[in-house]
Amino acid sequence: MPAPDSNTPPEGDARAYDRVSHGYAPGARPITPPPVPLEKIVDDVVENLSATAKAELALLEARSELALHGVSWTAGWGAVAASAAGIAMLALAFGAILVLMPHVGPLLATLIVVGVLLGVAAFAGWRAQIAYGDIRTALRRDLVNEEADD
Repeated sequence: MPAPDSNTPPEGDARAYDRVSHGYAPGARPITPPPVPLEKIVDDVVENLSATAKAELALLEARSELALHGVSWTAGWGAVAASAAGIAMLALAFGAILVLMPHVGPLLATLIVVGVLLGVAAFAGWRAQIAYGDIRTALRRDLVNEEADD
């Protein structure tokens, strides 16, 4: 005996499935909700857009406050680090001058230390310029035409 097809009604009353409710009363037409007025739809859209804009502005404000907090602490600790590095460089320079003085004399020792420090400053400036270029690239609006600004 072949398996019964699930799409065909069983033997018997073929009209029995026509009376099954599909979300409305059997034999009756489905009730359609009344149309929503256009003013209500427009008001809902404007209200949703207004709420979205307010949320975006609140997010932007929170992000800017977080960035300001980070920048202020970074600047403060950066100033402490730069001061400490400056004082360390001074101590190193004086120490190098004192070490070189008995061997080459005070004037040549000072010139050697100044030359070395100017070399270090030139190298640091070159590296800072490369890092600044990275920042410019990251903040550029048009990343496709990178060579246009160079």
